[in-house]
Amino acid sequence: MLKIIVIGSPGAGKSTFARRLRKATGLPLYYLDLLWHKPDQTNITREEFDARLDEIVKRDKWIIDGNYLRTLEIRLRECDTVFLMDYPLEVCLLGAESRIGKKREDLPWIETEFDEEFKRWIIDFSKDQLPVIYELLMKIQKNKEIVVFKSRKEADDYLKTVKPTNFNT
Repeated sequence: MLKIIVIGSPGAGKSTFARRLRKATGLPLYYLDLLWHKPDQTNITREEFDARLDEIVKRDKWIIDGNYLRTLEIRLRECDTVFLMDYPLEVCLLGAESRIGKKREDLPWIETEFDEEFKRWIIDFSKDQLPVIYELLMKIQKNKEIVVFKSRKEADDYLKTVKPTNFNT
């Protein structure tokens, strides 16, 4: 477990899980939101994003936090472990709402409102993105470790089992 991706609905707690996994493993952590978004709330170009992502996945060790479905196959091809947070809608909505107004290391600005477009993205995630994610996971399941969490408790319990000595190779 040296090349890890953490995926799931916005608000599920991917970034929190990824930070805790980084602390347990010592692996470098990369946030796709931080890669894509500029502090002025604009984005870099797709070409620039793809080039930066390519640099990261070529490294020996990493945790990459974020969905970005357009580039998920690239990360799935390169990773050895996938953590999917497949949580109920209510958990994700509450998670996203609870971070409004808080400074976070995974986003270059502070969210000031829970806007309707983002809320709709979360509501539609299970029908628009989750089936595609599961389809991609089915294609790669034989040569990857895939861990699906259905609750935050499952993710918390898993993190208690991670021992740092396994990652210093």
